[in-house]
Amino acid sequence: MITRHCTKMVHEGNYVAEVEVDLVLSDEGWSPYLSLEDAYKLDDVRNALRHGDVKSAAALARVYTLTPVAI
Repeated sequence: MITRHCTKMVHEGNYVAEVEVDLVLSDEGWSPYLSLEDAYKLDDVRNALRHGDVKSAAALARVYTLTPVAI
């Protein structure tokens, strides 16, 4: 079993968060997959952004504001 560090993007409303997680690579089952803690971390960030709690989301990830561009 090998773990690989990667960044997952979570988009909710006008925000995007970069969440650092570890992917678990193995020869068995459904590979790659997230640990339970990392899956909960992604859910926590998404729920915080959904409710406008940027401070809580920023404690777990890097949060960015999206700005529409008029062309």
